[in-house]
Amino acid sequence: MAAQRPDDELNAPVPQVDAGAEATGEDVASAEPIDQGSGEQEWWEDPGMPWRHKPTRQDIACLAWIGFLGVFSMAMLPLRAWLLGAPERLPWLVALMGSRTGAAGLGSLVRVGAETPFIWPLLVGTLMSIKLDWTYWWAGKLWGRGMIEIWAGQSERAARNYGRMERWADKLGWLGIFIAYVPIPLPIMAVVFVLAGAQGMSWKKFMVLDFFAALIWLIGYFFFGYAVGEPAVALLEAYAKVANYVAIGLVVFVVVASFWRSGKAARVARVAG
Repeated sequence: MAAQRPDDELNAPVPQVDAGAEATGEDVASAEPIDQGSGEQEWWEDPGMPWRHKPTRQDIACLAWIGFLGVFSMAMLPLRAWLLGAPERLPWLVALMGSRTGAAGLGSLVRVGAETPFIWPLLVGTLMSIKLDWTYWWAGKLWGRGMIEIWAGQSERAARNYGRMERWADKLGWLGIFIAYVPIPLPIMAVVFVLAGAQGMSWKKFMVLDFFAALIWLIGYFFFGYAVGEPAVALLEAYAKVANYVAIGLVVFVVVASFWRSGKAARVARVAG
């Protein structure tokens, strides 16, 4: 957002020259007003940016990856809904998405005697579920709490939620990576991953802890489905009847949301221009 240029040249004080001194070329040069700069804010100095310096290629790349993560997660919603709609698709739902709901479904199918693979889907699904978690760790390494400040600045409620999650994450330390997968409607996972990078945890240690945390939770959901058994299978069968409609509805939602966001961004750009 560009600020108006101050009238530096009009308001600058006129230098006083000794009347008895000879006006040499050096005197004239030193008497000229010093340009104080335009005062315009650079784009990267906007408060909505996570950095506090002129961004490097790494900064731009990390921010682009975080943006891609949001778009990718939304785009996968219809596919996730479709894969959940049939028992034979559940192993692929777990393997491709790392879906915990799919893992519970697999457990229930195994309980009722269905011949469906589950070991390789759980292992591959663990890798797929953590495939982009490094982006948040990288953001923390580059900008410290920068991303958390942006998320918390969305509203007063967001500020309270992110503040609470940050205090919990600080107390838990590296154990927070295992708690990050708790299914609660609070942004604990993103906060924990960002703080891991901000507090100096190495990438290797972060990814190892993240892998085992994701694997333990995925196995936990599998055994939960196994314990529930037949009722969970009945629920999956009921969902299968409407799965295609849900997937189509999510496709429409994703397309409409994308157009709405692009339209909003264009309006903001016009106002800012």
